[in-house]
Amino acid sequence: MHRSTYRHLALAEHDAEAALRATIRELAQANPRYGYRRITALLRRRGETINPKRVWRIWRVEGLVLPRKRPRKRRRAQPGGLPTRATHRGHVWTYDFVFDQTERGQALKLLVILDEYTRECHRIRVGRRLDSAAVIATLEGLFAEHGAPEYLRSDNGGEFIADAVRTWLARRGTATVYIEPGHPWENGVVESFNGKLRDECLNQEVFWGEAHAQVIVERWRRRYNEERPHSALGYRTPAEVAQGLPTSNARTSDLVDDQAS
Repeated sequence: MHRSTYRHLALAEHDAEAALRATIRELAQANPRYGYRRITALLRRRGETINPKRVWRIWRVEGLVLPRKRPRKRRRAQPGGLPTRATHRGHVWTYDFVFDQTERGQALKLLVILDEYTRECHRIRVGRRLDSAAVIATLEGLFAEHGAPEYLRSDNGGEFIADAVRTWLARRGTATVYIEPGHPWENGVVESFNGKLRDECLNQEVFWGEAHAQVIVERWRRRYNEERPHSALGYRTPAEVAQGLPTSNARTSDLVDDQAS
């Protein structure tokens, strides 16, 4: 047998491999902070039947390697009678502030509010100055839309511990949960979200003003809720968890097992 007869790569197979590599490059460029596991989840959501090891092989060949993050020490919060973990939608909400600036150096303050169980971000409000009155106004709109949560977790920022905010929440039946000062890991869900917001949006965009920042951040928020697969949710989106949808592909467990190993 001539060497070419058993080393020849079929044209259709070659085209399919080239198309897959192009798709992976496209997804990686559109989502520069996604790793190969999340890219695999995106491919499966598009209907592709693909093994994460194959994506990893192409990932390495294309040189799509994320910078390594330094491992962080994790500590568990001490039980204190208050919920340390949400058990259902609307059980525990959490909110926090994130800070950034415009291209001209003007300060921006972002109020982030999300559901700890579904990881769904309900609102990111951008402003130059957001005080306790702005916090109440934002919560009022969200309570009308989603209903009031049982608990609201936060740090001890002045806007969150203000008497006006605590009184307003108490009237609506929402208990406040404040973490210990200097213990950000007790509010790990929102801290993790803030890291993704900064890594995937704030550090990637240039803001020319408050209104421009609000448009860009809102677009990212919708994408986070509706398109971004979340590893802690079995690679479902927060919107799918909020709707009670199961994992989109039974083989998603391969990703979780591969990540655990």
